[in-house]
Amino acid sequence: MLFVGIDVSKDRLNCALITDETGKTLGQRSFPNARDGIDRLLSWVRRLPGASEAGIHIIVEATAGYHEQAAQDAVVAGMSVSVANPARVRSFARGIGILSKTDQIDASVLARYGRLARPKPWNPAPPELVELQALLSCLEDVEADLRREANRHEQAKARGCPEAVSLSFLQSMQALKTQRHTLRKAVAAHVEASAALRDDMQRLLTIPAVGPKTAARMLVLLRLRSFESARQAAAFLGLVPVERQSGRSVQGRPHLSRAGSPRLRAALYMAAVVATRLNPDIRAQQARLLGRGKAKMSTLGAAMRKLVHLCFGVLKSGRDYKASVVEPA
Repeated sequence: MLFVGIDVSKDRLNCALITDETGKTLGQRSFPNARDGIDRLLSWVRRLPGASEAGIHIIVEATAGYHEQAAQDAVVAGMSVSVANPARVRSFARGIGILSKTDQIDASVLARYGRLARPKPWNPAPPELVELQALLSCLEDVEADLRREANRHEQAKARGCPEAVSLSFLQSMQALKTQRHTLRKAVAAHVEASAALRDDMQRLLTIPAVGPKTAARMLVLLRLRSFESARQAAAFLGLVPVERQSGRSVQGRPHLSRAGSPRLRAALYMAAVVATRLNPDIRAQQARLLGRGKAKMSTLGAAMRKLVHLCFGVLKSGRDYKASVVEPA
């Protein structure tokens, strides 16, 4: 197997090649991060000695959207591609004693990471999911901008701002509200136009306390990434407790890792608060935890994890939510 590490930037694709047998860097090249450069990169990889017999595994880091075109073209060309977590790759580099960081060193580290860690192959997401993700991301940005403008307007009024300043804020907020309305309609229309997305959304909405916004976000997360289990999805979102105990001196309390998207985690928190009242499974879970002396905030963390498990379950099974707890009438 030949491993090709590609350090991706906005303008360049820096590549390093190693073989499975020796693990030594055999060659390095740099190409423009453009259609012509990607074509030249793939041609160079195909011409490598033993490429056709041994197979090719390309490893790139997730770098905003700059890696996606090269990764997609490599998959179309029949090569195995893995998109690595940059934090894990950097930890791997420190673990093997590489502290320097340059484009060529990073490419070599990626190739060595691929050889030793054997990360899972990556496959391009369906276009309808990619478009839904883009719509939701834009909507979240607009909503965040609207909250910031509202806070700035409130602070300006508290200081006694001129009428022209207040009017400027009001006009900006109205424009953002218009954009928010347009994007919400676009999200709803996009989901309605796809039978697969529509069915998944309807299944997620059968879970009490999961509303349209949370359902859409969970749909994108769980369908774009190939999680093997609900626990894996919860860990990706930073909802799995992290223990901190060692010997007698270190006796820290467990806490959530807080990895993953803080926006989705915040949405799950609000949904969990509602779920402790409306969802029979989560309400029963909270009662059990409180009975064991757990703090209320700890039970909300457990409720967030439970919601992830429920969302994962309905999408995995293809069936609507059905409470496992039978409550008295």
